[in-house]
Order: sequence, then structure tokens, then C-alpha cells
Amino acid sequence: MSSGQIAVLVASIACLLAVVGLLVAIASLRREVARVGALADDLKRQTVPLVADAHRVVGQAATEMERVGAVLDTTESVHATVDSASRLAYRAFANPVVKVLAVRAGAASGIRRLANSEDPSLSRRNGATTVRDRSR
Repeated sequence: MSSGQIAVLVASIACLLAVVGLLVAIASLRREVARVGALADDLKRQTVPLVADAHRVVGQAATEMERVGAVLDTTESVHATVDSASRLAYRAFANPVVKVLAVRAGAASGIRRLANSEDPSLSRRNGATTVRDRSR
């Protein structure tokens, strides 16, 4: 064999080894791609129901937030109504109550004056003495 034939034989063996190495690498990559595909399918099977549940829960939470907002609006309305009613009641009853208390205080003062100017013999009842009697 000539040196040219030996070189072609060596190059052919090197190419054959490279092709075998590439086939082994391709087979290994196919197995890894299949494993990654299986993991992706498993992940999809697990996450799709979770995402659907999360979507449902978010919808329920939005509905509840709307209800809470309506309750807060109603509460604010009731608060405003009670506040205005209490102000109205204060305005309506404050002046008459003050007048009644003033009349009562004046009447009590007048009764005390009348009681103090009464006859000392009439102010004694059942042996009790009044403040005026004790000062004598």
C-alpha cells in the first residue's frame, strides 16, 4: 500500500469514528429531549389545574371585594345619615332643654327663697330642724 492509500484509510477511519461519536451524541440528546418533554408535560398537567383554580379564586376575590365595597358605601351612607340626624336632634333639643333647665333652676331658687321666708314654726316637721333653725 502506498502512503496515499494509508492516508485515505486513516482519514476514513477518523471520519467513521467521528460519525459514530456524532451518532452517540445525537442519541444522547434525543433521550434528554424526550426527558425534558416528559417533564414539560408533567409540569403542564400539574400547573394547568392550579392556574385554573387561581383564576377562579381571583374571580371570587373580585366578587367579594365588590360586595365589601358596597357594604362600605352603605356604611358610609348610614354614618352620614346618623351624623346629620344627631346634629339635627342636638339643634332641635338643645335650646328647649336649656330653657327647661333654666326654668327649673329659677323655680328651685324661688322655692328656696319662699321656704327661707316662711314662719319658723311652720318649717319644723316631725322634730327636724332646718338650717335656719340651727343658726338661731
